Amino acid sequence: MEGVLRAKGLISLPLNPGPRARDLHPLWTARTHLSRRNTKKAGAFPSAAAAAAALRVHHSHGFAGKDSGLRFSAPTEAEESLLPAEYRSAGRGFSKKPKNLQICRAEAAISTDGGGLVGSGERRKFLGLEISTLKKVIPLGLMFFCILFNYTILRDTKDVLVVTAEGSSAEIIPFLKTWVNLPLAVGFMLLYTKLSNALSKEALFYTVIFPFIAFFGAFAFVLYPLRNVIHPTALADKLLAALGPSFLGPVAILRIWSFCLFYVMAELWGSVVISVLFWGFANQITTVEEAKEFYPLFGLGANVALIFSGRTVKYFSNLRKNLGPGVDGWAISLKGMMSIVVLLGLLICAIYWGANTFVVNDPAVPRSIRKKKEKPKLGMGESLKFLLSSRYVRDLATLVVAYGISINLVEVTWKSKLKAQFPSPNEYSSFMGDFSTATGIATFAMMLLGRVILRKFGWGVAAMITPTVLLLTGVGFFSLLLFGEPLAPLLGKLGMTPLIAAVYVGALQNIFSKSSKYSLFDPCKEMAYIPLDEDMKVKGKAAIDVVCNPLGKSGGALIQQFMILTFGSLANSTPYLGGILLAIVLAWLGAAKSLDSQFSPLAKEELEKEKRLKEKAEESATRMSEEGTDGSVGNIKVQRIENGSVHESLASEKTSNGSALEPKLAAEFDSSPESSTPRIQ
Repeated sequence: MEGVLRAKGLISLPLNPGPRARDLHPLWTARTHLSRRNTKKAGAFPSAAAAAAALRVHHSHGFAGKDSGLRFSAPTEAEESLLPAEYRSAGRGFSKKPKNLQICRAEAAISTDGGGLVGSGERRKFLGLEISTLKKVIPLGLMFFCILFNYTILRDTKDVLVVTAEGSSAEIIPFLKTWVNLPLAVGFMLLYTKLSNALSKEALFYTVIFPFIAFFGAFAFVLYPLRNVIHPTALADKLLAALGPSFLGPVAILRIWSFCLFYVMAELWGSVVISVLFWGFANQITTVEEAKEFYPLFGLGANVALIFSGRTVKYFSNLRKNLGPGVDGWAISLKGMMSIVVLLGLLICAIYWGANTFVVNDPAVPRSIRKKKEKPKLGMGESLKFLLSSRYVRDLATLVVAYGISINLVEVTWKSKLKAQFPSPNEYSSFMGDFSTATGIATFAMMLLGRVILRKFGWGVAAMITPTVLLLTGVGFFSLLLFGEPLAPLLGKLGMTPLIAAVYVGALQNIFSKSSKYSLFDPCKEMAYIPLDEDMKVKGKAAIDVVCNPLGKSGGALIQQFMILTFGSLANSTPYLGGILLAIVLAWLGAAKSLDSQFSPLAKEELEKEKRLKEKAEESATRMSEEGTDGSVGNIKVQRIENGSVHESLASEKTSNGSALEPKLAAEFDSSPESSTPRIQ
């Protein structure tokens, strides 16, 4: 942490020390009343324009403004006695009357990080937080809540539409993700890249988000009511008869194309609006310190949004009970939920406009300029070669791929059983509302427990919890599907059928696997990069991003497509999917155990190294602080701690032009060839 140069007592702040070092005196003034008759002799000072811009002087007298941090007062008798004789009377542009002589006292600190003058007064705070920070955090928190609230409604609705539609089933999801969602996502990002080069950030935000808002509103009030007109049902029936029941999924994409378009737009809301628009804006206006403090709270807030949006979906899904016969209850529910999505979308735009107007353009609000890190661009072949060359990276890649495949294998099979239990869109949607609320509560609790688990049991135990949960719940889920009839009498005593039991166990599996993923799997995955050297860390992450993330996301869908086309349906593929899931989870556990044996020693060495550096830095800082300053005004020792080591720099009146003061002040002084300010590095 860089130190702060504090000016004590009386100092001189000559605006043009340069070659006139002989005239320096500790009690010189920064500026006093200039004599109109001695204007030429005052040439040692900068121009009136420069002084007005730098010190905010008023008129030609040179008094500091309210914000300058400098206080002018008449010298005491003792101070005046220390002045040279020529400065007690008229001379060098000072007034002949000693009573008009002004002494400049420095009541500010000069930050060594180039941040400018740090005023002696504290910034305004509310509830212990600076007002400038709250001006950023509150709008961002509201934006994030609204975006996640919408995303939960859209995520639950998209599954209801494509799974419960006539002539469709859960078998459509693997084909939809691979052949529709992925190409459109790639095309959208290419378009976004071109737009980002042509539009400003603010215009780009509105250009991207308004089509989403317009589409979701138009879908509920135009496309869905006209579904029987715009969907090619007859053509889809002919294709299915010609190709066979194995192609139910691909044909259903054509049959309900508007529902599939809604599915893709809902998926893109999560990847574009959350990942690109929101986090891009948040990273733009927040400092690193603020991000460390408030970004974890955004994660907790996301789960709060999940809870409330789940209740909202439940409420609108149950409206059907209060409607008369012959009324399309799902159409009413859809209009209500999409109206909320549109209103919150407009609220997001309003918050973004307000943040840009009152925060981004406010010079008083701190922000940091981050340098873009160079990320190696590895091709597919180079990535595979790098993954195979390192056991550590290979184990880490196995974790990422195994999670992506496992969660897809279970989720699609579970949704097929969910449709069998709840064939009505309103019933299906009502259950998904309860599911989202339960997921939010479980994830919120697990995020609070995650730190305790990592601290008490270590990385290895935390990394194995997610695959263990998937294994135990997966065995129970597939056992109910495969051995439902023998278990029917036992389940009947509990008031359940094998189908509803499988639905509940599958729901528990999805809830706990997702909550443990967000609270334990993701942190453990990121922690695994820490002990690696810089080259291995950067290239390993790039390789996993290129190969493992896409393979994990699409691997499960490709496996299901192969099984469906081979065995005719998802139900016929269930035994094989269960066996594949078991093999993948066991490989996941083996990779986690292997990675733990490598990670723990490296992490221990890293902690010991950091501890030694910290102790050394504290000892050096203590020794430096005891030495203090050297007592001179022109030379002041400055201490700072940077990357675990202590640096000492010397601020001298003879240093070259620098930027220790505010950027505005430094720019003005640098524009004059005769001016210079101390540079603190």
